[in-house]
Amino acid sequence: MSDPFSFELVATDPCGARMGKVHTAHGTVETPIFMPVGTQGTVKAMTPGELKGVGAQIVLANTYHLFLRPGHEIVGRLGGLHRFMNWDRPILTDSGGFQIFSLGALCKISEEGALFRSHIDGSKHFLSPENAVSVQETLGSDIMMQLDECPPADARLSQVESAMALSLRWAGRGKSARDPEKSNRALFGIMQGGIHEGLRRESAFGLVDLGFDGYAMGGLSVGESREAMLGVLSYAPHLLPLDKPRYLMGVGKPEDIVDAVACGVDMFDCVLPTRNARNGQLFTRQGPFNIKRAENREDAGPVDRRCGCETCRHYSRAYLRHLYVNREILGLRLMTLHNLFYYLDLAHAMKEAIGQGRFISFQKAFHRALAGEEAEY
Repeated sequence: MSDPFSFELVATDPCGARMGKVHTAHGTVETPIFMPVGTQGTVKAMTPGELKGVGAQIVLANTYHLFLRPGHEIVGRLGGLHRFMNWDRPILTDSGGFQIFSLGALCKISEEGALFRSHIDGSKHFLSPENAVSVQETLGSDIMMQLDECPPADARLSQVESAMALSLRWAGRGKSARDPEKSNRALFGIMQGGIHEGLRRESAFGLVDLGFDGYAMGGLSVGESREAMLGVLSYAPHLLPLDKPRYLMGVGKPEDIVDAVACGVDMFDCVLPTRNARNGQLFTRQGPFNIKRAENREDAGPVDRRCGCETCRHYSRAYLRHLYVNREILGLRLMTLHNLFYYLDLAHAMKEAIGQGRFISFQKAFHRALAGEEAEY
C-alpha cells in the first residue's frame, strides 16, 4: 500500500450497502463499522483490552474536550493520543464542531472561527478551521475532521444555508492548513445542509471539488424526525465518491444504523451504547431492555440468551439489577461491555450479509425481530 490512508471497496450489495476496508497507519478497519466514543481519551468504563475483546477496531476521541483537558500540547509531548491512552488501533477525532454548537450562548461563531467559553471554568478559547486541524495533528489521530458549523434541527432555512456555506469555506481552509510532514493523517470533509436536498447537494459538490480522504454527513441526529433523517440518507451518500469512506456522524440507534448501511453508509459513532448502559438500558435483538424493572429481581437468565458477550455468558439479570440499584461500578462496566458487544456484533453481521448479497433480507429480519417476531438474521 503506497499511501498510509486508503479505502478499499470490497463488495456492494444489490441494495447499495457496502463492505470495505479503511487502511490507516495504525491498522485496517473493516466496514461497515461502529466506532465506540471515547470523548476524553477513554471509552467510559472500558479498558483498551476489553474494547478489543468486544471487537472494537477504531475509537473516536474529541478535539474540543482534549483541547481543554489535558491540552493537546501535553498529549503530544507524551507521545500522542495512541500512547497516552494505550490504544494501538486507529483513532478518529471529531473536530469539536458539534460540542461548540451545543454550547449555545457560550459560543460566538464568526468567519474566523469559534470563540467559546469553556464549560469547565468559563475561560475563553478560540478554535479556527486551521488550528482545529493542527490540534488533531498534534493529538496524532489517524482520521481528522474539518471544523464545521452544525445548526439545530429547527433552524430557519437561511440559518442552515449560512452554516453550510461557512462549513464549506472552513473545509477549504482546514485542508490548506495540513502539515505536509504529517500526511499519514487522513482529513474528512463534513457535508451540511440539514434536511434540505439542494443545500446537501451544494455542500457535497463543494467538498468533492476540494478533495478529501473521506466524507462525513453531519447535521443529522440533532432533533429531526427519523423519517426526515432517512429522507436525507436516501440520496446524500450517493452524492459522495464511491472510492472514499462515508461516515454518518452521531448515529445512532441500531435500527438507524442498519437502515443507513442499506443507503450506502460505512462508518458510525454514537454515545448511546455506553451512556444508556450507565442508565440501565441494554440493547438486544428484541429491542432495548431495562435492567431496573422489578421483574428482573429474581431472574436467573442472561440479558440475551443469543448473545455471546462475557456479561450474558456469566451473569444473570438478577445480578446485574442488584449491581445497578446499588450503583456498583462493576454493573456499569458489565452493561457497557454488553452494549458495545451488541453494536459491534451487529456491524459484523451486516458485513457478512453484504458479502453474501443478502442485505435486504437481513434488514427485514432485523426489523421483524425488533417488532417482537421470531426472526433469524
